[in-house]
Amino acid sequence: MAEDVKRFTRMLLECNNNDKLCVVREYQTEVIVVPVLLVGLFVIVLTVILWLHCRGLRAKQEQSAPSGTQDNMKWNSETSVESLLNSASLTLKELEIPREKLLPGTLQLIKHGAYGGVYRAELEIGNSGKTTTVVLKALQGEKVKDFLGRIRFHQNLGHHENLVELVGCCVDQLPLYMVMEDVSLGDLLTFLWTCRKDVMAMDGVPYDLTERQVYEVGQQVASALAYLEEKNLFHGDVAARNVLLHHNFTAKLCGLGLVYESHTRGASSVTRKVPVKWQAPERLLSKPPTIEADIWSFGILLYEMITLGAPPYPEVPPSDILSYLQKQNIMKQPSSCQEAMYCIMKSCWQWSAAHRPSPAQLLCSLETAVKASNGHTVLQVPEPVVPELYADIAGVEVHSLVREYTIL
Repeated sequence: MAEDVKRFTRMLLECNNNDKLCVVREYQTEVIVVPVLLVGLFVIVLTVILWLHCRGLRAKQEQSAPSGTQDNMKWNSETSVESLLNSASLTLKELEIPREKLLPGTLQLIKHGAYGGVYRAELEIGNSGKTTTVVLKALQGEKVKDFLGRIRFHQNLGHHENLVELVGCCVDQLPLYMVMEDVSLGDLLTFLWTCRKDVMAMDGVPYDLTERQVYEVGQQVASALAYLEEKNLFHGDVAARNVLLHHNFTAKLCGLGLVYESHTRGASSVTRKVPVKWQAPERLLSKPPTIEADIWSFGILLYEMITLGAPPYPEVPPSDILSYLQKQNIMKQPSSCQEAMYCIMKSCWQWSAAHRPSPAQLLCSLETAVKASNGHTVLQVPEPVVPELYADIAGVEVHSLVREYTIL
């Protein structure tokens, strides 16, 4: 009864009290709600159907698109490589070596490099039938532009007797070849380790070293640094592992990859990792490489030579080098090192880069010292080197020590 009264009251809300006649209209809930629900359900179903239809069309398009996209990408890539090679054939024409001059069957794999294989091969000289041994750095696929850039950089760098020489290139087609001179004795670090052994000669080559020869090799490396300074360049990784030796004891500074990167992208953008024990304090503090930092590393190189390849700072873990140097510590004088050479080392290890000698000043100091040096007594270190132990103390990768060449 109470519910009927309430419902009746609601229906009379639209009537005035003074009205003598009032039409009462009663609407059933089902008459309004059910149609609204049916319309809403229809809209939802229609929306789902349309969405499924659109998704099906999109899937068909995606199935057909990749093959066309890949074909276009492949065509563009091939066109780009072809244009690069055509351009290189013109700009590097004077360096181009006919591939038939690289005698078939003479290629011997030395190692796998960042771009591809590194080979030793015989190169025919002129039409006389004479040959010379060269080292080939090969590029088979990607990074064509960067590889060609390195060849051009080496070409523009010019010739210096104490830098590894670019003989020529093969850039008419893939694989590309950068043709470098072959340096017979290999890297200086391996040579120094061989000098520790009881081997006076091997293949007719004397495997011993005197103090005077240390100075002579040092002079040649300093001369290469002076040449780089004239070109407003620096090396960035001066170390025995980056010096090659000829039979006539001519030293060749190699490992010019960091030089190229800094020249191309700017010194501040160089990200290549260099073993910390060869780096100057400012490099350990993330400052850009400079020729002054190379002079610091040169002092480490002298230490390597006079100790026949000992790791620098043998008592200091690589992770502690910066704090060690910040306390104004330097390496102690080796027992095989005379005072004159140690004075040159200390001049290279000045904390302030401005107080270190320039390459030209370093050359003068070496030329003066070599005159009074010992050219007869052979340096001797009884302990053989264990590469794994050396790598751990020096803070280098073992695989980086087992190599013959580091070419640009």
